Amino acid sequence: MTVNVKPVDFKFGEYISKAIDLMKKDLGNFIVAYIFVIIMSIIPLCGLLAIGNFYKYCRKVYYGEPTSPSEIFNFDDFVPYLLAQLVLIACILPFYIPMIVMSIANGDGEPSPAFGVAVVVLALAMMAVVFWLLVKAFYIPGLISLRKVQDLKTAWNMSNIMTKGNFMNILLFVIVVSFLAQLGILACFIGLIVTMPFVYVSHYFAYEDAFKQLEDDEIKEIGVKNEA
Repeated sequence: MTVNVKPVDFKFGEYISKAIDLMKKDLGNFIVAYIFVIIMSIIPLCGLLAIGNFYKYCRKVYYGEPTSPSEIFNFDDFVPYLLAQLVLIACILPFYIPMIVMSIANGDGEPSPAFGVAVVVLALAMMAVVFWLLVKAFYIPGLISLRKVQDLKTAWNMSNIMTKGNFMNILLFVIVVSFLAQLGILACFIGLIVTMPFVYVSHYFAYEDAFKQLEDDEIKEIGVKNEA
């Protein structure tokens, strides 16, 4: 992807609507593909890779290209997703170390009020970091899987720019689609395997639209330069 990277217009409702429409057209295969995502996620450090492959599957279904749910089991992007997971672990691990140290120091005694307060503060800080990463790194999976940006630092820098001005919109989008997916719990496992793919299909449309905006802007800029 060689286009100039800019903040994008985040179209919350459009992504949800398109995800519902696409899943209606091929619900059975989307369910099978998501089951394959679950199976592949059992392999250590392959969870993000499985989701990235699911985005590729979404793209092929959307554009009517030949595809199969079995393409979830593809390891072409293993390295960048491995690095992404290691970085995520490195960001979260420091919050657990103080908790473990305090637990050992407290021993078997009754937890002190200070211990309880410290745990709450660390938990809130960890949640803040997780939410911040969810938003600022939102486009990284799409950049890796759909636009072949293999360098994690480059993908991070691009995602960081693309999310500018849309922090709350993206955060709300992630929360809302996750909540809608969790409604499947009401119907137990069968409901979950129908609603959970919706999360990733809606994310796919967010990625696809963002990349199209950047490419359209690049074409317009080239046209203006040529006219000049």
